[in-house]
Amino acid sequence: MSLNDPQWGKKSGGGNQGPPDLEELWRNFNQKLNGMFGKKAGGDSPSSPPPSMRQIGGGVGMLVALVLVVWLASGFYIVDEKQRGAVFTFGKQTDLTSPGLRWRLPAPIQSHEIVNLSQVRTVEVGYRNTVKTKVLKESLMLTDDENIIDIQFAVQYTLKDPLDYLFNNKKPDETVLQAAETAFREVVGSSKMDFVLYEGREQVALAAQKQIQEILDRYKTGILISRVTMQNAQPPEQVQAAFDDAVKAKQDLERQKSEGQAYFNDVVPKARGAASRLQEEAQGYRQRVLANAEGEASRFKQVLVEYNKAPQVMRDRMYIDTMQQMLTSSSKILLDAKGGGNLLYLPLDKIMQMSAGALPEATAPSSKQTLVEPTPNPDPAARSRDALRARERESRP
Repeated sequence: MSLNDPQWGKKSGGGNQGPPDLEELWRNFNQKLNGMFGKKAGGDSPSSPPPSMRQIGGGVGMLVALVLVVWLASGFYIVDEKQRGAVFTFGKQTDLTSPGLRWRLPAPIQSHEIVNLSQVRTVEVGYRNTVKTKVLKESLMLTDDENIIDIQFAVQYTLKDPLDYLFNNKKPDETVLQAAETAFREVVGSSKMDFVLYEGREQVALAAQKQIQEILDRYKTGILISRVTMQNAQPPEQVQAAFDDAVKAKQDLERQKSEGQAYFNDVVPKARGAASRLQEEAQGYRQRVLANAEGEASRFKQVLVEYNKAPQVMRDRMYIDTMQQMLTSSSKILLDAKGGGNLLYLPLDKIMQMSAGALPEATAPSSKQTLVEPTPNPDPAARSRDALRARERESRP
């Protein structure tokens, strides 16, 4: 049956047109191809007659249709969510497609290239794979104080413009590496060695990231620097021992400064507290002295008024008060022997001192009991009484 037959695809038992049998269609197609090339349809069947021009035309048309379908189907492509597709017409960019199922004219009319915008790419500067595998021509840099340091760092970047990335970059990783090395040499060359190695590592990385981005934007590379990480920063191996000694000395200096600051924080507040206390005590003493002086002045004015009224009485009173004040703080006793009175003097203060001294001796425990002969000790009270009686007898006529 020829493909150009108007009854092709119809069933043999009825007049209704139905879908063709794909297996039979494929079998007939193979038989026609075999007939075109003079092959046998089967191993035992006799050779088929040569195909006619009608049969050859039908097979070629079907083959052309199949090739056309495959060619058109090759224009379909899928763009993921984090990707963008660039379509080129005869090598010139004509369209930028968003995520989804897309179709373009098949090659060689149009072509496409998919660019991943979210993929994080990493470029290593000064080392490869691990920090131990150093690349000295990239890592050795000169600081502002004329010291050489060995720096290894990594640059991570993504894409922000797929067209610039595709058309303006031939080797994007090499471009990022050279820009990063240039920026780092500029930042390190304007900084001190200690600043780069210790307290300023984050600032150096941020400044280098900013300059790398400026360089890449100037060349319109379509690259966005996401992070710059310093993996290692140290002096060259030839001077590592001397540098370690310098670092230890600096650490000792910082430790001594910390200890001195701690001692300062401990001593100065105490000294300030003591000074404040002395000032308060001096102020209190001043107030007390002023109050006493004002009170004495007021009392003197009152005494002066009374003295003007009765001078003799006030003199006697002042004399008695003065003598009382003096004798209260003295252990001596003054007696008027010419008065002629029988006055017995009892030295109560001496007696109380003797009793207070004898009481601890009597109550103190002793490990050994010894007998001591009492020695005659004249009583001072008795002697004073005898002396008083003798004076009284002498004063009698």
